[in-house]
Amino acid sequence: MAKGVFGKGKKAAKGALDTVAEKTPSPSPNPMTNLVLADFALRGGGQLLRRAVEVALLGTKYSKQDAANLVKGRSMTQTLVGTALARIATRSVPGALVVGGGLLAKTLYDRRKGKAAARSEGSKAVAEQAEKGADKA
Repeated sequence: MAKGVFGKGKKAAKGALDTVAEKTPSPSPNPMTNLVLADFALRGGGQLLRRAVEVALLGTKYSKQDAANLVKGRSMTQTLVGTALARIATRSVPGALVVGGGLLAKTLYDRRKGKAAARSEGSKAVAEQAEKGADKA
């Protein structure tokens, strides 16, 4: 059996964790309220993390401020379409194939139009979205 940092096995560590979890008081005596609070915390934390990752990834290509403006400038339609595509792609293999195939088709279409035309069109769209985000700030 593998020993932990303090010489205890996995079963002992799990038992200690279970004991701490049982002794920790819940925010509310109502279990449904606790479930809603946990869901709210997880969703909010997930959104904050997603935004931070998006800004960090966009920050490799754009300035930090422009990256933040791009994320802020996203329209409700863009957000809903992105969420819907992610859900479709993660719920089933056929969904992943359809979404992945669509992204591949769009990429090939952009390449066929020519690098200069695709880059110009994309740069214009990025500038408009960043401007919308700057207006929201």
